[in-house]
Amino acid sequence: MSVSEIWHLVISFLTTVATPGWRQNQVIIILVLMALCWMFHRVCGNTLDRWVRSREGWSKWQLRLIVQIKRRMGLILFAVLSFAVYAVMQQVTWPSRSHLIGVASNLAAVWVGIAFAAQMVSNRPLRRIVTWALWIWATLHFLSVSGVVAAFLDDLALEVGDFRISVLGVITAIAVIGALLALARITSKTTAARIRSNEDISPSMQVLAVKGVQVVFYGCAFFLGVKAVGIDLTGLAVLSGAIGVGLGFGLQKVVSNLVSGVIILLDKSIKPGDVISLGETFGWINALGARYVSVVTRDGKEYLIPNEDLITGQVVNWSHSNEYVRLDIFFGTSYGCDPHQVRKLAIEAAADVERVLSHPKLPVCHIVGFGDSSVDYILRFWIRDPTGGLTNIRGNVYLALWDTFQAHDISIPFPQREVRVLNEEIVVAGTDATG
Repeated sequence: MSVSEIWHLVISFLTTVATPGWRQNQVIIILVLMALCWMFHRVCGNTLDRWVRSREGWSKWQLRLIVQIKRRMGLILFAVLSFAVYAVMQQVTWPSRSHLIGVASNLAAVWVGIAFAAQMVSNRPLRRIVTWALWIWATLHFLSVSGVVAAFLDDLALEVGDFRISVLGVITAIAVIGALLALARITSKTTAARIRSNEDISPSMQVLAVKGVQVVFYGCAFFLGVKAVGIDLTGLAVLSGAIGVGLGFGLQKVVSNLVSGVIILLDKSIKPGDVISLGETFGWINALGARYVSVVTRDGKEYLIPNEDLITGQVVNWSHSNEYVRLDIFFGTSYGCDPHQVRKLAIEAAADVERVLSHPKLPVCHIVGFGDSSVDYILRFWIRDPTGGLTNIRGNVYLALWDTFQAHDISIPFPQREVRVLNEEIVVAGTDATG
């Protein structure tokens, strides 16, 4: 059907509506019902809002359901009233005299159902696109013009040789691929949740398995959707190969990071929760991505480190093979203090600090040298939670040493210098001795 024929049908319908008769009466009844429902929505919407706010202890899904009902209260009421009017008119007059009211009632009910069903889509812009697309399709279907519109969209096509693509084909492909991708997303999320809940699988293998499941499901959804709409992919093989080679050279770093990410997941050198040091960055692994690793530091900063840097550079993993971490602190005491007592007191002070392990790895203290003004010691102790911080535990151990040494009269020396003036008569250049 051409555009002129569609326009002629629209003009004919508007002409019949403008002519007095039962079709005009049905349109008037529909408009009156719409006005009544709109006024009811404006009056009762605020009342419902106040009533909901006065409720306590309701769950989130109940509150969200009330919000959706409040937003579409007028449409819900219109569906109910129009169906009631349609049922009454079917009994008291000819069925044809209430046909438009029945169509309006069905449309309103379907629109309400679509609006509630679309809430399953979490992304707000995508949810609006899905809602409007389904509303348009339902309207065309109930008005019995879906075939005419489909034929019209199919005529709007681009033809190059044997290749033909129409607007209808593009819309169908988007709808089918979108539905399959949504199904793949739901399935992959469910599968990923089960994989993450399995404690027998290591964290790195969990990430690798989740990524593999997502690639498989999304890839299958895309290719099945393309096949379902009748698009032949063999003709695009040469073109896709050329594009792939060009992208390979242009995206060399991206591909390198992707491959490095797979290697990291396979060799389990780094996994979520590990504490690492890379250059001046110290923190724990928050997440492993396809292109980067998220490292969160103690000051709340989150560094996105490319996977290639973790493969080619030197990385200190504080918790790779086990969770124990040894820390060293240095201090000195005066030569008048008994070194045997100093070592004993230092070990006892460190053992009393929270987070310092006393089993199976005990703190130890050794003399490392005789300095200019002090006997130098090293105190070594172990912790098993480096994510709790290193500087703070060192500071607590230093504070415990200070308190213990003060209680036992152990002195901590500091460099001192004496200045002696050998000649008390200093002659300043340009002045005599008397000034």
